[in-house]
Amino acid sequence: MIAHLCNRTMTVWRRLLTEDDGGGQVTTWAEIGDVAVRISQPTVQERVAAQQLLGVLTHVAYAEPATDIQRGDELRDPTLTLRVMATLVPSAPAYLRCECEERQPNGGE
Repeated sequence: MIAHLCNRTMTVWRRLLTEDDGGGQVTTWAEIGDVAVRISQPTVQERVAAQQLLGVLTHVAYAEPATDIQRGDELRDPTLTLRVMATLVPSAPAYLRCECEERQPNGGE
């Protein structure tokens, strides 16, 4: 569907919570796998709409519709780390749209 437009490979990382011995939780990040994506800049209208909802939309990533990317995941490569704020699939599932916020590449936290 859009595979011919996906010109960048990024790694999906997912936050995992595990119970610790003191009744709390420990956060770790697990590498899910590599995905082919296309990264674009959001339009001014999309940035304004995100700001009105107290979000910061810096990038939009597009992938194949069956790609395992979820809200809260991070897309990482050596030069860019993106936190996925939302995922959307249009009514005719031609692609998966991930609205993302750029983060400092420090392992997720």
